[in-house]
Amino acid sequence: MPNSAVFEQVTADFATLAQARTSFGILELAVPAAALLAVARKLKDAFGFDLFLDVTAVDWPKRTPRFTVVYHFYSTTHHVRVRVKTEVPEADPAVDTLTGLFGSAGFMERECHDMYGIVFRGNADLRPILLYEGFEGHPLRKDYAKEHEQPLVPYRE
Repeated sequence: MPNSAVFEQVTADFATLAQARTSFGILELAVPAAALLAVARKLKDAFGFDLFLDVTAVDWPKRTPRFTVVYHFYSTTHHVRVRVKTEVPEADPAVDTLTGLFGSAGFMERECHDMYGIVFRGNADLRPILLYEGFEGHPLRKDYAKEHEQPLVPYRE
């Protein structure tokens, strides 16, 4: 099935729920945060987007809502990608976890939590994966001061 046929099917199915467009040859869906889990489940079960590639965020400090959480999925059947975006406010930067659908989401959600402070509700393990315990702040946020000195961590014997 060509990309355009898959894109048309997905776009038609999510017409009432998501804004759809094509960006750089990839279908992009903008969905409300409350619908994220349902959209991801349907993409996987109904459309064959069975590979979770990554999750990251974009910080827009002067915009409300401040953060855009961005997911990428791939269909090993149709050989196409889809990007799903959802926006979360600074006051409550939280979305549902996708670990129930994709086990690998756990590690990627931990990284996004480290770097941006996005909380993935239902992810039981949001321990730092790139930073150390006790690190203050989220280094990929635009307001993170790069001159900020972190607390010293004692050496272990």
